[in-house]
Amino acid sequence: MTEYSIPNAATLSGWRKSSYSDNEGSECVEVLDGHPAGVPVRDSKNPHGPAVVFPVAAWRAFIGAVKDSPTV
Repeated sequence: MTEYSIPNAATLSGWRKSSYSDNEGSECVEVLDGHPAGVPVRDSKNPHGPAVVFPVAAWRAFIGAVKDSPTV
């Protein structure tokens, strides 16, 4: 699997908060749809920090596994 990072995620627009993140402003993950290189993911508490870009197939597999896992 090939991954790369974007040093300053704030250079991209259109981020959305993960539906699995809470609305209290803590521990939030944001993703960006439609990026040509894959799915960028960043920590919403650090919007100017880096984003990791995952291949689309790997991101879909991850989301599928999260949805299939039992809640704790």
